[in-house]
Amino acid sequence: MLWGSLLGLGLWCVYLWTRSRRTLFDARIAPYVRASASDEIARRSVTVTPWPTLERLLAPVVRDASPLLSRYGSPTEQIRTRLRRSGSHLTVEQYRAQQVLCGVAGMGAGLLAALVLSATRQSGVLSLTVLVVVATAGGVIARDALLSRAVAVRRRHILAELPAIADLLALAVSAGEAAAPALERVVRLTDGVMSRELDGALNAVRAGQRLPAALQEMAASLHVPALSRFADGIATAVERGTPLSHVLRAQAQDVRTQRRDALIEEGGKRELAMLVPVVFLILPVTVVFAVFPGLVALRL
Repeated sequence: MLWGSLLGLGLWCVYLWTRSRRTLFDARIAPYVRASASDEIARRSVTVTPWPTLERLLAPVVRDASPLLSRYGSPTEQIRTRLRRSGSHLTVEQYRAQQVLCGVAGMGAGLLAALVLSATRQSGVLSLTVLVVVATAGGVIARDALLSRAVAVRRRHILAELPAIADLLALAVSAGEAAAPALERVVRLTDGVMSRELDGALNAVRAGQRLPAALQEMAASLHVPALSRFADGIATAVERGTPLSHVLRAQAQDVRTQRRDALIEEGGKRELAMLVPVVFLILPVTVVFAVFPGLVALRL
């Protein structure tokens, strides 16, 4: 079976070599559309990790594996949306490269574990191969899980900061300022995730976009229902001339009520989770301590 696996690996390498020899369309037009050779060499010599030599060695592997992740993994548009919601400045290509590196790290760990198991327990080739494949996939999935966690953490920060931002904006509007100057004042006085997002919306307004459209676009990109209601309330007040301060205070109170309900629900879930160690760990130990002296006395 080992010789058959080596033969198949060799045939696969020959196929990849013959495929790499083909001249693709983008390779034919690249000399006419890319920058000069010196600029391209300077651009490729720039490294972004603390290990430049390892990065240059793994660069071909990253470039070859990134299309596979795009084809069989999450779609590119979904990755771009999740990166935007997480507040990351990475591009989709950089994120794919990180996924490939995590997969390579998982494969290295799987190979090390396979060698140890092969030397100590004489495990089969099939089981060791499955172990390496699972470790490689685990590295890729772990990077995706980190991105999902970053999205969830940023969402919680937005929900935590939104009531204070709404109250400050209501105070500024009640003092006589318009919506855009009030937002600029709030952004200058605060610091956090919401302040940075509002600053980006104000930059779009300075570039010529209308304030309601900029706020609604910001809320749509972050996909937070409370923030969407916040943007819709400001847009409705600006377009129809309704009192903005009352709307903002009502929305702040609504967000606080939702957070309180979420905390109560989370507390109920944690209370149920606490029953697991109580029932399966503490209670049996208590029973053993209570019954064991009686059993010893009866035996004596």
